[in-house]
Amino acid sequence: MYLNIKEELEQSQTTLVAVSKTKPISSIQEMYDQGQRIFGENRVQELVEKQEALPKDIEWHLIGSLQTNKVKFIAPFISLIHSVDSLRLAQKINDEALKSDRVIDILLQIKIATEFSKQGMEPQVLTELLDTAAFSKLPNIRICGLMGMASFTDDEAQVAKEFRSLQKIFTGLKETHFPFAHFQHLSMGMSGDYKLAIENGSNMVRIGSLLFGSRGNTN
Repeated sequence: MYLNIKEELEQSQTTLVAVSKTKPISSIQEMYDQGQRIFGENRVQELVEKQEALPKDIEWHLIGSLQTNKVKFIAPFISLIHSVDSLRLAQKINDEALKSDRVIDILLQIKIATEFSKQGMEPQVLTELLDTAAFSKLPNIRICGLMGMASFTDDEAQVAKEFRSLQKIFTGLKETHFPFAHFQHLSMGMSGDYKLAIENGSNMVRIGSLLFGSRGNTN
């Protein structure tokens, strides 16, 4: 399954983040041996344990919500943080990146779903934040794109509409705020909707269950 999905995504020039949360180190190693180098985790403690145990050329992505008091544990090695949803969190990542003598790549998480439980900044709040002086004073983070999660529904028309809304925001910000090569990632789409996401502008998908099967315990 992995190789089929990898080939499919390569044809559409879409980056695959293999979501390895709750999966054993042996399963990640097996996929690594097949050529996968980007893995996504949503819990800091589990991410740190896996980073210590697995090959050091893996690019680790933090895709879940991130508490400010846990940034310090991943700052020395994290490749990309998908879930930056506040100025306070961005400032904390910047501070910990400075301590590690790094510039950390981040994505700004935007709320596009109708579900209350889905996290992310409202688009209007994002624009207001980007226009503040505070955001311009964060030299140790690099904003590389946007991330969003669509509503959990069988209504494909609604999901597609939500994906298109994020793609529109992404395109607009690239013109008004980030006319840079590094502002390139539009992370949207998971196992159940990644094809629809790609059709509507995604160039980075987060796939777990299709690759690893249902959740299990780490070892």
